[in-house]
Amino acid sequence: MKDPRKIAYEENKLDKKLCRLTGQAIVDYNMIEDGDKVMVCLSGGKDSYAMLDILMKLRERAPINFELVAVNLDQKQPGFPEDVLPNYLKKIGIPFHIEEQDTYGIVKRVIPEGKTTCGLCSRLRRGILYRVAGELGATKIALGHHRDDILETLLMNMFHGGKLKGMPPKLKSDDGKHIVIRPLAYVPERYLERYAEQMAFPIIPCNLCGSQENLQRNAMKALLREWEKKYPGRVESLFSSMQNVVPSHLMDGKVFDFKNLTDSSGSVDLEEQISWQPVQMML
Repeated sequence: MKDPRKIAYEENKLDKKLCRLTGQAIVDYNMIEDGDKVMVCLSGGKDSYAMLDILMKLRERAPINFELVAVNLDQKQPGFPEDVLPNYLKKIGIPFHIEEQDTYGIVKRVIPEGKTTCGLCSRLRRGILYRVAGELGATKIALGHHRDDILETLLMNMFHGGKLKGMPPKLKSDDGKHIVIRPLAYVPERYLERYAEQMAFPIIPCNLCGSQENLQRNAMKALLREWEKKYPGRVESLFSSMQNVVPSHLMDGKVFDFKNLTDSSGSVDLEEQISWQPVQMML
């Protein structure tokens, strides 16, 4: 049996680590500013519960003033426990809004049986949350994506989409009206798993819609966990690479002008011109 003092020490250490990583991400990307009203999107999963809890703690210590309002979208999925989130939010004393929209019915009507529903569901959910943010006067929309989500997205785009593209910690919506932030951008998922267990959050299952699992994302998650176990430091290095981009050493002519790259004299070397002539003739 573990020593209660040791358990308390480890719990306090994890709490501090989460607050430090979240606070650092907020500062690095200027996610929250004085006077902001942050709409915290709460799904009922471990990540969004932890995000809300950490933001509440940081608000008490921050040198700036900002508001928090928790928002949950009740998509009318069969078996969704409607009382869990309202009861929890009342208990912790945070302002909240439950938006009821039958997106489940729309998705089931539009998407053929057996096909993945995640794409349409995500678009519908995003549009509703943007509307609710405007109605509530929220200046920032906080999503609970963590470091592993960001890396999984990077690998999926590389392996399946042919793009060097991840999930930004801060972005502006397509219509330019909303700023979306991801305060947990620096936080590994394993920390959130431990924290959810420690805090005994009332977790709501994420598979109520009956949709097929995202096999590609699960494969990326398994790959990252294998790397983390077999090659300590590799995942951290991969994540660090997203913050240390060198366009001139990649191959995208839209972000670096390779065609007009010349030496300091402004001319292309004669020997280089001659060596390329046969290739140009072939083209």
